[in-house]
Amino acid sequence: MRVFNFGSLNIDHVYSMDKFVSPGETLPSISYSKFAGGKGLNQSIALAKAGIKVTHLGSVGEDGYFLRDLLDTHGVDAKELQILSSASGHAIIQVDANGENCIILHGGANVKNDEDKVLQKLQNAENGDIFLTQNETNGVAFLISKAKDLGLTTVFNPAPMTEDVSNYPLEKVDYLILNYTEGKMLSGASESSKIIETLSQKYPRAKIVLTLGADGVIYKDDVEEIKVESIETEVIDSTSAGDTFSAYFIAGINMGLDVKAALRQGCKASSICITREGAANSIPSIDEVLELGESNGSS
Repeated sequence: MRVFNFGSLNIDHVYSMDKFVSPGETLPSISYSKFAGGKGLNQSIALAKAGIKVTHLGSVGEDGYFLRDLLDTHGVDAKELQILSSASGHAIIQVDANGENCIILHGGANVKNDEDKVLQKLQNAENGDIFLTQNETNGVAFLISKAKDLGLTTVFNPAPMTEDVSNYPLEKVDYLILNYTEGKMLSGASESSKIIETLSQKYPRAKIVLTLGADGVIYKDDVEEIKVESIETEVIDSTSAGDTFSAYFIAGINMGLDVKAALRQGCKASSICITREGAANSIPSIDEVLELGESNGSS
């Protein structure tokens, strides 16, 4: 089994702050760091660290060769990346004293993908392969539809959430992985139980995975609903927590774990991730996740 991840690759500029900057305010940063990031890159690296074969599909500018090299270093197949003349995508990230973050995102090469070229690469997929995508690139709706037509299992993480998502072919999504804010926007509901119920009714073929931060995660399909608690730990930087959870959950399902065990694996991985600064470099290895032990992350 292989995951074809069509996703963003960003250069992240991270500023540690006492608090987020408000309109009209100028504040000094405590520190500055430059990292490789992007939800697509993060999820590809996390999948590879979890032991999954993954091919990354997407685009970078000529300033982003190091992003391709980083994927390659972590065992991600990055040979199919398109190199464009525009700047790579990049993000300006503030991280406050509580480890929370706010992000300004510039799409760059991420929103200039040649959709037909990506589709050509997907046509090399085999039975049982997975198509994974997020919402930081162009062509998401088109490729979700085409991937399903090709018989791939489709996984969609609608982050960042936009109004356009409600018009995507979500009836073709097999796994819909989203956080509380994204779930609230897509469902129109505000309580987590109502969010997951509404999404299940709107997209009955999809397996819904609703992450709730410190309140854990809820899973629902047409047979069962499962709640798994988060693992309490110190929060240093939550930037890649969602990407790490998504990748380790997908990996768990495809390693043959049952749903609850796969959810626990995702929670364990993200609990390690948030104790470290940065994006891709904060993602733990499968060995680190397994070392947490079965007693952690139980429901």
